[in-house]
This record gives sequence, structure tokens and C-alpha cells, in this order.
Amino acid sequence: MSRKLMVAVMATSMVGLTWMACAPSTPTRTRVDVSALGPQVGEQVPDFSLPDQNGKIWTRQSIMGPNGAMLVFVRSANW
Repeated sequence: MSRKLMVAVMATSMVGLTWMACAPSTPTRTRVDVSALGPQVGEQVPDFSLPDQNGKIWTRQSIMGPNGAMLVFVRSANW
């Protein structure tokens, strides 16, 4: 290994170890009771009317099929 490469590797290692030692500890996450959030599986959702990306209004009744409907809400990553 060349001397410059060895010095660069050692310096990077020292910076990384220093950062790890000084970094704040990860905060403890609180558990979320998902059974308390929104409608549950099999439960009927309230009536709604929401526009899609083209401005067309959709209601609960308009999307229901003979076997019901599945609603999937996706948050876009490029707001």
C-alpha cells in the first residue's frame, strides 16, 4: 500500500470513529397502537369525496365494486 493511501485510510478511520463516539444516541421510539388509527380491516369507512390528480371527484360509492374496495393512500416522495 502506498504511504499516501495508508494515511488517507487512517485519517478516514479516525474521523469515522470520532464521529461515532460523539454522535448523539438514537432516541427511543414510542410504540404506536395501530388499532387506534383510522378504520380497521373489514370496517366500513365513512362517506367521502376526493379529487384525483386530474381533478375528477371520486366518492366512496363510485369506487365500490361487488366485493367492496381497497383504498391505498400513497405519499409521493417528490412533493
